[in-house]
Amino acid sequence: MLRKFGVPLFVAAVLALSGGSVFTQQFPPGYVDPAPLLAAVAAEIGEANLTCVSYSGTGYSGAVGQTRENAVNIDWPRIDSMANYTRTINYDAGTSVETFDRQPGLNPASWKYGLGWEGGDPTQRATRQTHIVNGTSAWHMDGDGPPVAVSPELAEIYRLDMYLNPHGFLKAARMPGANPVALWRWEQLEKGRDGNVVDPVKMHVVAITMFGKYRVDATINPDNQIQRIKTTVNSPVLGDFNIEHESTNQIQVGNVKWPTAWHSHQGWDDNWQFYGTSTGHNAYGGQFPDITPHECGSPVPVPAAVANATFETLVTVNEMADGVYQLGGGPANSYMIEFDNFVAVFEAPTNEARSLAVIEEIVKLAPNKPIRWLITSHPHFDHIGGLRTYLHIGSTIVTHMINLEFLNKDVLTYNARTVEPDIVSLWPPTELAEGYTNEAIQESYVITDNSRILRVLYVQPLQHVNGMLMAYLPEEGIAFEADLFDTHEPPKAAQLRSMRSLDNQVTRMKLNVQTLAPIHGDPVPWSDFKAALDSLGGQE
Repeated sequence: MLRKFGVPLFVAAVLALSGGSVFTQQFPPGYVDPAPLLAAVAAEIGEANLTCVSYSGTGYSGAVGQTRENAVNIDWPRIDSMANYTRTINYDAGTSVETFDRQPGLNPASWKYGLGWEGGDPTQRATRQTHIVNGTSAWHMDGDGPPVAVSPELAEIYRLDMYLNPHGFLKAARMPGANPVALWRWEQLEKGRDGNVVDPVKMHVVAITMFGKYRVDATINPDNQIQRIKTTVNSPVLGDFNIEHESTNQIQVGNVKWPTAWHSHQGWDDNWQFYGTSTGHNAYGGQFPDITPHECGSPVPVPAAVANATFETLVTVNEMADGVYQLGGGPANSYMIEFDNFVAVFEAPTNEARSLAVIEEIVKLAPNKPIRWLITSHPHFDHIGGLRTYLHIGSTIVTHMINLEFLNKDVLTYNARTVEPDIVSLWPPTELAEGYTNEAIQESYVITDNSRILRVLYVQPLQHVNGMLMAYLPEEGIAFEADLFDTHEPPKAAQLRSMRSLDNQVTRMKLNVQTLAPIHGDPVPWSDFKAALDSLGGQE
């Protein structure tokens, strides 16, 4: 590992990284000293010479959790490429500035790439997008628009991402609390990638802890280069969630080496070994050959609007009919339908915190009535982050049969969550596992107490997602739907095909819809929907 360097450099690097005690320290079987490994990588890539860097090129971004179908080993959908991409990282200042061009009207303006897609946020209006991190704060700008703060949970992941590169990892390894640990293993290439079995290669892995909670692993090859960096973050839907960046295309630029290509997985890159169905999704990557070391960029102070931003979980209550309530206040609604002896809820979006707050309001509105049913429209991650919360309190999850395997294997489990334990993983409701925890429907389902009727209907295949459900109250003429028509902003052409699917469903089932209740935005008369459909082109 240290064949390229002389003893004086090696000794100095080891002492610097280990506090001088490395020669007497003992390591348990299977583990080795991390100090010489880190020192060798630092010398190979010129890490000590680099305090900031800028790199540019063309990338792709995948929307994690937004697939049209639940299938193994498929990429997250690449909504659009990232052209004119530039990122400037200043390690000394703790800042990162990313800019790129992307087609307007297709993505939430708040979304960068990978995790973080949240429907109901204003759609990107400008081509130019900017995402900035400074310390514990992060924000985005849509074109020349004002800075908009990113939630603390996502800002922490953006901050972590600054160090998921070779130089950043080495600098993070010297931070207080990093506590590097090293081990070794033999690795071989993926089955079938090269058409033959290759000789295993001995790799070393150095693991550190960042921000007191994230385990970050760097895989070091025999050329003393970090070719893979992996960490685990929290996803409200899947819990412990894998992110790894890979690159072996490191080139010499002045006195440092930096990768020109990135290939990133979000979710396990394994389509055979793991039992989950949501695996092997490529989420980010590209070619970034224009590298400028020591390019620190301009200072990026935290705007006052970002520094003073709050992210309170607010639930507003709007009574739409007797016992029918819109529970809003966030980027996505839930709807409550009260029956004589129980309650049904349509949609559990976002995360556990929001669902717990919604449940508290339901308890006030219908004391001592169990939330017997939770109807989930479709399995996009921004719509099912609260499903586990309703499972915990004893609700039966109503979903389309296409989604059942994914929900049972990946979401509604009692697996431990180490990064951000939720209420189910901390207190698994094992008794409920023997009960009526889910109802998978094919075409239609009825929830009734012989007084009120709530119909749950399958929406025929559409562009947005497979396995979509809507719900309908015949007596009140209210239809509940998600992502088929949003009212939080003006109608846009990108949603036209989904709107046609909704209109076709209502016509085919002869539903007398008077009010349309969307997950994103406020309820509107059905006539408003028809007018919007006509303005965008109506029927094909």
